Amino acid sequence: MSHCARIIGTGGYMPETIRTNEEISQLVDTSDSWIVERTGIKTRRIAGPEETAASMAEIAATQAIDMAGIDANEIDLIIVATGSPDRVYPSTGCLLQKRLDIKNCVAFDVQAACSGSIFAMSIADQYIKSGAANKVLVVGSEICSRLVDWTDRSTCILFGDGAGAVLLESSGEAGILSTHIHSDASYEDMLYCPNPQVATDSKKDEQGFISMKGSEVFKVAVNTLGRIVDETLEANGLDKSRIDWLVPHQANIRIIAATAKKLKMSMDRVVLTLENQGNTSSASVLLAFNEAVRDGRIQRGQIVLLEAFGAGFTWGSALIKY
Repeated sequence: MSHCARIIGTGGYMPETIRTNEEISQLVDTSDSWIVERTGIKTRRIAGPEETAASMAEIAATQAIDMAGIDANEIDLIIVATGSPDRVYPSTGCLLQKRLDIKNCVAFDVQAACSGSIFAMSIADQYIKSGAANKVLVVGSEICSRLVDWTDRSTCILFGDGAGAVLLESSGEAGILSTHIHSDASYEDMLYCPNPQVATDSKKDEQGFISMKGSEVFKVAVNTLGRIVDETLEANGLDKSRIDWLVPHQANIRIIAATAKKLKMSMDRVVLTLENQGNTSSASVLLAFNEAVRDGRIQRGQIVLLEAFGAGFTWGSALIKY
């Protein structure tokens, strides 16, 4: 029997603390109207002092496991996408494995910035298709607020914290139809976060904060996501009209609108969480997918396109029959 990776559970978690645009305008020279006009973001969530990528991942993962109605020990692979791990090592995946009390399981992290959850789903898909895994837990979990310089207007308005999860199972039914992942390191300096503890002497003055050339990133993201839409549709012999939902990485409303236009899709078929979550990096696609599944928008049998773009540059898509 051919193996397909089918989603059997979803989960999501956002911290309680809300930070508004007005609050940010007390820290840097900006305003609510300026932020909303350029990004579409009004509020974002900020993790509490005791919260970590692993603690948030545990909540999202537990929701996905509960929805699937399985015993956690049936999971044989955990992949956590994060750019804000609790520790350099062990991986956040291993820390999550301990929190879930799963004994006989492989766990590791994927670092592909905002594309991380798409990369993780692509890896999970290959494991399931090959028969190497039966049930795979994929989580994107980020505490971006600790990587942001709150005196840097170009970045502090954008990011928020949260975790999203999907549980995938080997199935005879169609599930993940295809995944497509890419990277191009020639753009490494347009969007990056240094690691000052291992910096070379020439980089010792850099702090561990996100640095971004926003307008340049915007241009590349729009063009790149347009190409991956074409690639995904072509690989599946699918007309764009067949896609029921677009679940994009929640980075900027203008990038999302450009991708929807490429698909000739009205914005009411696009899952948007950006307004009240900001950019939660690798968590954003899974958080949005979970929200639309749980509120009933995304229904079984529908075709859903997930896509993301992030530092690296990295980009990817997953076409799913839910």
